[in-house]
Amino acid sequence: MQPKDADVIVVGAGLAGLVATAELVAAGQTVILVEQEGQQSLGGQAWWSFGGLFLVDSPEQRRLRVRDSVELAWQDWLGTAGFDREEDYWPRRWAEAYVHFAAGEKRAWLQQMGHRLFPVVGWAERGGYGANGPGNSVPRFHITWGTGPGITAPFEAKVRDGVERGLVRLAFRHRLDELVLTNGAVTGVRGSVLEPTTTPRGTASSRTVTGDFEFTASAVILTTGGIGGDHDAVRAAWPQRMGPAPKNMLSGVPEHVDGRGIGIAQTAGGRVINPDRMWHYVEGIRNWDPVWKNHGIRILPGPSSLWLDAAGNRLPVPLFPGFDTLGTLEHLRRSGHDYSWFILNKSIIRKEFALSGSEQNPDLTGKSVRDVLRRATAGVPAPVQAFLDHGEDFLTADSVEELVAGMNVLAKGSSAQGQVPELSVDAVRSELEARDREILNPFSKDSQVTAIRGARTYLGDRLIRTAAPHRILDPKAGPLIAVRLSVLTRKTLGGLETDLQSRVLGDDGAPVPGLFAAGEAAGFGGGGMHGYRSLEGTFLGGCLFSGRAAGRAAAGQGTAQT
Repeated sequence: MQPKDADVIVVGAGLAGLVATAELVAAGQTVILVEQEGQQSLGGQAWWSFGGLFLVDSPEQRRLRVRDSVELAWQDWLGTAGFDREEDYWPRRWAEAYVHFAAGEKRAWLQQMGHRLFPVVGWAERGGYGANGPGNSVPRFHITWGTGPGITAPFEAKVRDGVERGLVRLAFRHRLDELVLTNGAVTGVRGSVLEPTTTPRGTASSRTVTGDFEFTASAVILTTGGIGGDHDAVRAAWPQRMGPAPKNMLSGVPEHVDGRGIGIAQTAGGRVINPDRMWHYVEGIRNWDPVWKNHGIRILPGPSSLWLDAAGNRLPVPLFPGFDTLGTLEHLRRSGHDYSWFILNKSIIRKEFALSGSEQNPDLTGKSVRDVLRRATAGVPAPVQAFLDHGEDFLTADSVEELVAGMNVLAKGSSAQGQVPELSVDAVRSELEARDREILNPFSKDSQVTAIRGARTYLGDRLIRTAAPHRILDPKAGPLIAVRLSVLTRKTLGGLETDLQSRVLGDDGAPVPGLFAAGEAAGFGGGGMHGYRSLEGTFLGGCLFSGRAAGRAAAGQGTAQT
């Protein structure tokens, strides 16, 4: 028998890969961590994230008088996921295990590594349907103190400790091209060595090949991510049920997030399920200071902005900001246009606009209590103000006439949009005035106004996320603001089918010997533990949970779960 280069090879140095490697180091295993980008990209997409985590019945929730439970969370997950396929067996098993993890040891496991949480819990994906429909019944979006870097740092430290101890080799600029098969088992990886790069994190790096490599091991763990950076792949997988695929999209992830690893595993015998399930946002805005090509940022909105489609029609109930991402995406895709509009005012944007991403939240990322308090008590947050000042999707005006005129100019000025509808000043004013009349009483037939008032009964929303109900056209709350929104690519919800030990399964349902997968490449567990929709805070959590399972199983620590 030929000597192995390592006990286990992990391909992909994002969060799932770091977690898996950390678990292998804890088990005393030798690891080669293969990554096509440079060392400056350690942590992958998670580093760029807001750091949101889905937790159930946490101390943070209880302090804010939120009553949560495993039963309620599982009810919400099932109503949101909509599992309805034969191949949803393992995704559903993973989902149930993950909900129990989020209600159990997840918080304590992270905390003992130094991870900390911001005390106010966010309420994402609020639903607005029946109790058994999609959405979170209660706030569950826990923000990492330190955002994305705050969640990758503990695992990076463990990996670097493994390097110091001689257990881990970091193979940067090594691109996976093929899995090595020996008698039907995965026994290693082959690929290309790319020339060194000093390009900043997230920017496109050279693909010039300077050599090749082959590493052998007893097991390979794939944590190579999804397809969000390849718009052609997104369009090819786009399902008819969501309407026509957008011609124009923004990228929420760097270009190298292209799904190559999934296809390589499929060639080696792995089964891909649910490739038509994806998670893309409808509140994307063009980054005025982009890092990667077509770089978009997602607005994390409070519930008060008026949402209009490209023709000026108000979106139907319950498609309010922050309520149902997938439902809104499907509705807008049938509108015939690739953009929509928020209309709001300065009072709303001051309190209700947050931007996703570690770099867009320097106060939280830098762990500055002073700056976080300033955000809650001062004017428009500086990153949001920068978009107001420089972002091409933002307009301000002192009158409806001026605002609508600017919206029409902005829509027509984008040649990529093709034929665009002319917004009517009278129609937009009518929508605003009708909505504003509903504010005059503490009760209303307007479901969005009722939702705003309901949101403010939750202390966290009242403190930092939902403006007091007021007329959008109130001059004291002005100026008026319009924001053009685009589809922003983000997550692949389907992927390589895996059992609860993260073993990749073949078409016959049996494990492919030696092959494991975690993170987005595995649909965050099982080949799609989210089903059709996400409750949010579950992508980083899915990387943590599946990466941990893969590392422990590959190290021989996992107990058989079938």
